[in-house]
Amino acid sequence: MQIHPNAALEPATVPVSRRRHGVKLALAGLCAAIVIGSLVAWRISSAKKDEKKPDAEITLEFAPADLSTVESRALSHTLAFSGSLSPVIQSTVKSKVSGEVRRVLAREGESVKQGQLLAQIDTADLQARLDTQVAALEEARARWSIADKNRESNLKLLQQNFISQNAVDTTNSTLEASAASVRSAEAQVNLARYAMQDAQIRAPIQGILAKKMVNAGEKVGPDSPLFTVVDLTTMEIEAPAPASEIPAIQVGQIASFRVDGFGERVFEGRVERINPMTEQGSRSITLYLSVANRDGVLKGGMFVKGFLVLAKTRASAVVPLAALRDEAGQVYVFTLEGGKIAKHNIVLGMREEQAGLVEVKSGLEPGSQVVSARMVGLKPGASAVLKSSQAAPAAPSAPAKAG
Repeated sequence: MQIHPNAALEPATVPVSRRRHGVKLALAGLCAAIVIGSLVAWRISSAKKDEKKPDAEITLEFAPADLSTVESRALSHTLAFSGSLSPVIQSTVKSKVSGEVRRVLAREGESVKQGQLLAQIDTADLQARLDTQVAALEEARARWSIADKNRESNLKLLQQNFISQNAVDTTNSTLEASAASVRSAEAQVNLARYAMQDAQIRAPIQGILAKKMVNAGEKVGPDSPLFTVVDLTTMEIEAPAPASEIPAIQVGQIASFRVDGFGERVFEGRVERINPMTEQGSRSITLYLSVANRDGVLKGGMFVKGFLVLAKTRASAVVPLAALRDEAGQVYVFTLEGGKIAKHNIVLGMREEQAGLVEVKSGLEPGSQVVSARMVGLKPGASAVLKSSQAAPAAPSAPAKAG
């Protein structure tokens, strides 16, 4: 294509529809930018307001079971022990003679008095022996009587010089031998009579027949066990104790214990003796505690559990062991004071493990409320209230509207 040199240059014409479309796009972009900028500015403003607004304070609620009131009371240092009961006085009745048991007059569980007849052994053999010894005694006495008469006659003859002194000395020796034979025969008679008495088996002490080991018709010999009699008025407990606690244990200290089957009934005992030697293996020392059992409710062999009071403190502030907290070796507790949680460092004293209490020597006064529940995250100064244990009363119902 050829362009005339004298032709004028005119700008290219743009269609009207295209120009309108571009204007619309520009306006839409401008509006979008304005909206986005407003949103960003609003979010920044809201974030600043949130940063300036403080967090809402949380108030802790404690149930009555979560708190404990610091009391003033005396504590005691105790030593737990266990053992079995046994009668202090008990006797095994044995036969002193041999023979057949004719009668048995007592049974287990019966109360017997001292000297009461328990059994009878046949005495036919014993009676025969007694008769033999009595006869020997009579013979010995007769010989002594003859020897005594001969001595008197010889003394008269000696005065008349009819016999010599040697004859008189011989009669004196014969008389002394006869007297010795009489004494020997008398001893044998006494033994036979004692055997007759021993054939009657009697209770050596007053108590209860615990065991019967013989029946009628059985043959028994010397030292055969026949009965066991126990006296339940005084019982004894053998209880092992650690050797480290022995310096604090003294004769006369009082112990309290319970026995299975008697519920919450508490019995008392007294330290009667302390074994001077430790037991091999356990290295424990045996304590012997006497127990008065006048009503006879305690029986031999019963297992007991109790504690021995070793020391007592004066009345002072005590707190539950569950309330104690430890941080870097410092013991402290949390208390509720004026609607706030407070922290108190305390100094501990004697512990009473059985009651779950510990003495507070300093740092806390009686009447304070300590947090005994095991809660985590408690901080001094936090708000806290005690929740009432009683339920709130129900709101009264509104009267129904008419028609």
